[in-house]
Amino acid sequence: MNRSDQTIWTSDVDRLNRRAFVRSSFGLGSVALSSLLSEEVGARSYGIGNGGLHHKPTAKRVIFLHQSGAPSQMDLFDPKPDLEAKWHGKEIPDFIRKGQRLTGMTKDQESLPVTASFFGFMPHGESGMEVSELLPHTAKVVDRLCMIRSMYTHAINHDPAITYIQTGSEQPGRPSMGAWLSYGLGSEADDLPAYCVMISGGQPGDQPLMGRLWGSGFLPTHHQGIKFRAGTDPVLYLANPPGINQQRRRQMLDSLKQLNQIRSKTTQDPEIETRIKQFELAFRMQSALPELNDVSDEPQHVFELYGEQSRQPGSYAANCLMARRLVERGVRFVQLYHRGWDHHLNLPGRIKGKCQQTDQPSAALLTDLAQRGLLNDTIVVWTGEFGRTIYCQGKLTNDDYGRDHHPRCFTSWVAGGGFKEGLVYGKTDDFSYNIDENPVHIFDLQATMLHALGIDHERLIYRYQGRDHRLTDIGGRVVSSLLR
Repeated sequence: MNRSDQTIWTSDVDRLNRRAFVRSSFGLGSVALSSLLSEEVGARSYGIGNGGLHHKPTAKRVIFLHQSGAPSQMDLFDPKPDLEAKWHGKEIPDFIRKGQRLTGMTKDQESLPVTASFFGFMPHGESGMEVSELLPHTAKVVDRLCMIRSMYTHAINHDPAITYIQTGSEQPGRPSMGAWLSYGLGSEADDLPAYCVMISGGQPGDQPLMGRLWGSGFLPTHHQGIKFRAGTDPVLYLANPPGINQQRRRQMLDSLKQLNQIRSKTTQDPEIETRIKQFELAFRMQSALPELNDVSDEPQHVFELYGEQSRQPGSYAANCLMARRLVERGVRFVQLYHRGWDHHLNLPGRIKGKCQQTDQPSAALLTDLAQRGLLNDTIVVWTGEFGRTIYCQGKLTNDDYGRDHHPRCFTSWVAGGGFKEGLVYGKTDDFSYNIDENPVHIFDLQATMLHALGIDHERLIYRYQGRDHRLTDIGGRVVSSLLR
């Protein structure tokens, strides 16, 4: 890849002479590394306001609302009104199916009946955007949404698909999106991580979420996401053990820092400096987290906005509220996962429950950010890892159906951060099975997000094991039609 003087680039080969490398004229790369290696308190943003980005950004941060398990697009966002009268209960036609692969869960199913959604759609807002009756709160904010009905991916099963959309690879071990953003943009917070993760929802048997989804991969480890738990102790191992006060902890950290610095001079191992920085961040977080976690300063109308579950720690509503609190304190990337969207069977009842948990908080988050002047420079993404089939998995009855995995088309929405408002982009066929217009690969979405953040996705590079790596691998294009 082209390593121009504006490329974010480093190498595992160059680690023995890192300080000299930082002082070299690598433009954006040198600014990035000098920010990451700075011994000042906190790692401040090197990009915005410092001339380090590839172009002027429209966004500073991201909140990524991942609906784990893959929501059904034709039941929520992609209306197909003609199916009920013309095709419901009939076999999916060959001219739509086109012999494309099925999962192991339906490939031997004797019948693949087309299943129209049981839920009605109505146009809303000045844009007239149609959404399902299951989403009454989202319906009120459609004029803030950039609805992409033509998303697609390659993975057909959950673990590789969620790994793909989060890291740019179906294989484990690559850096996550948030880690790339932490590496590329640095942090605006002195006392909180650049990248925070929260999980909600889920029942026994739902798709698991592995820590590697928010890992740093081959990037320096201080770029990995920090998982926040519900309750009074949100980060593991952060509190002082019994008998250790803050003064004693400070003395211990100072002594440990001296030992680590001696070791660092001997080995030139960059992970030792990472360790020093993370110990210092943890010490500062001991003061910052209690204030962050104490939502008693939020007025009653905010809890009413997010819904009654927003007072319940660990709920999706509470996590959406916490996401707003995090970004207004300078956190660069907030990742929310909500489990339980894998509706192979009993979809009508189960999807109602998921929408009741997520509809109001997702819409409230946009409203809250907008009221505080944060939505203009915050990208909010709502998506699953793929879509669902138009044909029924299992037996189709008068009051029940299920849907299998479907990577060839699904719907995501984006709001804020320079994305267009009230836009419906892309079109699927009459069965929501194939894309008819304006396909958007997940790499395209990532490239467009990075562009809004001021970064050329082809120049956000890290060299590892002799190869230049990037989030979008060897693909991706900026979809300028999505941006203002």
